Amino acid sequence: MDRLRAFEVFVTVVARGSFTKAADALDTSPANVTRYVNDLEAHLGTRLLNRSSRRLSLTEGGEALYERAKSILEEVAETEALATTASLQPRGRLRINAPLSFGIQVLAPLWPRFMAKYPDVELDVVLIDRVVDIVEEGYDLAIRISRVGSTSHVARRLSRSRNIVCASPGYIAAHGMPQVPADLARHVCLGYTYGATSDEWQFIGPDGMPDSVRVRWAMRANNGDTARAAALAGAGVIWQPSFLVGEDVRAGRLVEVMAGYRMPDIDIQAIYASRRHLSAKVRVMVDFLAETLQGTPAWEAPTPREGTVQVAGVSSLATVTRMSPISSGP
Repeated sequence: MDRLRAFEVFVTVVARGSFTKAADALDTSPANVTRYVNDLEAHLGTRLLNRSSRRLSLTEGGEALYERAKSILEEVAETEALATTASLQPRGRLRINAPLSFGIQVLAPLWPRFMAKYPDVELDVVLIDRVVDIVEEGYDLAIRISRVGSTSHVARRLSRSRNIVCASPGYIAAHGMPQVPADLARHVCLGYTYGATSDEWQFIGPDGMPDSVRVRWAMRANNGDTARAAALAGAGVIWQPSFLVGEDVRAGRLVEVMAGYRMPDIDIQAIYASRRHLSAKVRVMVDFLAETLQGTPAWEAPTPREGTVQVAGVSSLATVTRMSPISSGP
């Protein structure tokens, strides 16, 4: 027996004063109404209604159940209204996962704008570089930076970022400028733990054909800012997204290497569980980020290509010629 439905039928019978009127109100037959009431009485082991040909009256047990059942039905209706409102009006806690560096550099300045626009949404932002299971770990939304979308959830593309292979002017002055991917095998490279291709760096050549090289790591880190700091200090060659190192390249702190070769671009995506019954708070956040990040993002401003770098001890910009790369050693 559907107990909630039985309560609804019983309360309607009492409120309408007859089984026939209750059946009309519930869009069912009088026989169904009678069955629900009889089943409820059998389940509770007590008579709820005194029936006569002209009127119905509540028993003592029926009076107690009527008040409680009516209260339960009102609470259910209020709960359903709240759930419906939440699906239509953006409100409540919105738990978001995003990569650490992107979350600090790009997303953090956007949150105040969103909060001002949607004051009833409470942001709960967690920055983790590893890929999380948004359902298992209780996230409403995840921002991911990847070459591929999600195979198990909805992925909406928000923007893109180039991958830039670069090193400091000091490193290049000391160890030479890599010209082609194969050169990187003889250089010190700084890796990213969560990189999709690990120690095999993949490129697209000037002719549009793929090229790759297996590099030697001097260090790898699970956060891009850590690898960036090591590269700025002259420790080796890195690849990182343009939103992280683009400004360093424009300022000359890092130099893009291997003119004509590029790594595949990466997408910045919003990941959420399903399009069905999407809550308003998730919908407005995804729309907000898509609108804010649309077009050519600021981090994709043109960067100088390989060749002109500041060499230690030289007062003006000078072209660094290719030097003998580092030996890989035994």
